[in-house]
Amino acid sequence: MSFLLFATASYYIVSPSSLTMSSTSTAAAAAASIPNTSMSSASSADVQYYAFDDTALDQLRKSCPWKDDPRYFKKVSLSPSSVMKMMTHCHSGVEKGTAKGGNPIEVMGLLLGRPSTTSPSLIVTDVFPLPIEGFETRVIADDGDVINHMIALGESLETTRKEKFMGWYHSHPFEVGVHSHCFLSQTDISTQLQWQRAEDPHGNPFLAIVVDPLRSLAKNTPILKAFRAYPPEYTHPVPHTCPDGSVIREERGRLEQWGSCWSAYYELEVEYFMSSGARNVMSLLTQNFLWMRTLGSSAMLEGESRGRYPERVEKAAERLRRYDVNSNGGGTVGGAGGGSGVDVLHPDFEQPRSAAGGTSRGRATSAPRSTVGGAGGAASVPSSGTSVAKGGNNKSEADEDNEGELGKACQAVVDIATEKLIGNIAQVSKRELFS
Repeated sequence: MSFLLFATASYYIVSPSSLTMSSTSTAAAAAASIPNTSMSSASSADVQYYAFDDTALDQLRKSCPWKDDPRYFKKVSLSPSSVMKMMTHCHSGVEKGTAKGGNPIEVMGLLLGRPSTTSPSLIVTDVFPLPIEGFETRVIADDGDVINHMIALGESLETTRKEKFMGWYHSHPFEVGVHSHCFLSQTDISTQLQWQRAEDPHGNPFLAIVVDPLRSLAKNTPILKAFRAYPPEYTHPVPHTCPDGSVIREERGRLEQWGSCWSAYYELEVEYFMSSGARNVMSLLTQNFLWMRTLGSSAMLEGESRGRYPERVEKAAERLRRYDVNSNGGGTVGGAGGGSGVDVLHPDFEQPRSAAGGTSRGRATSAPRSTVGGAGGAASVPSSGTSVAKGGNNKSEADEDNEGELGKACQAVVDIATEKLIGNIAQVSKRELFS
């Protein structure tokens, strides 16, 4: 059995170039909180995930259909034990780092599993932590110990398991922010590509899982994502497509959520499965716990949401102010040939100012809308920033940018209001049901 040592900027990774081997209460609560909607039925899980056809698997490994399609795999199925072991390991890195008065420690391990013979998906049945610890740009690890650990682990699994090492996981223990820190960095992409080049051609498609342990602790549920890297020559047919399939045209938005290598990898859907026996045990353990926690919690009241609320309101108000200032210096966009112009919403949300110099009565109760008046009649300008003709003249680029800013500002206000409305409805419903 040969091993290839990959030295990276943040940690050392020992990768098998050709393998032939067929925490805590918080982690337990996190694993127990996996949504039931993501679970496969007990009987189907027993057949699909715990019993497989050796002949069909050998044929799949020989044909390697993923070599011709960079996005062949669409889904990853995780067993409860693999999730719990990953979360326990990642949380131990957080505890170990903070106990010494420093930053949380980044950890990593290997995934055991196989490709599915019935669907374009990967099945992870178990995980194994590695004795590697990373502090941002430096590593505390003994290379010899890591290699010996891998050899001993591989020899043990050869006689007890039919699966292979088919992926790796590591943690991103960064401060909780707007987005999760489940993404692949430039170093991660380089590592994942080396794994895929070494393993994919031999019928062993390799997977990367990134865990956000601090966000998992804050949400009390596993926060993790699964990825595979594109070949370097691959270009997505749709520009600005992010790993999750969404299209974000703003470069800053893509970088904040997916890192500088957002176009070099894609995300796989994650689901969880368990056997009928495990499901019965989990049902007994959680029947008196999960329903109380679900009804007793509210996203609106979480510390993260409450802490970000003033910032989100301030950003939305600032966007409205910028639009008001940019709209012809005084919140007015005149129509051609005279007549009334465009009513724009004043930043104080009280009274819109009209182009004629007067003030319209009433308070704004919904997303701002503007009306364009001209010699030829009136037209409605929607808040989403769609373009309309003004007096027969085409809009300038500045006008289109202003409407785009207004649409974004209005959407931010709608999102905040919707979130608060849903949260208040939930709280009132709980009070009426249980008070």
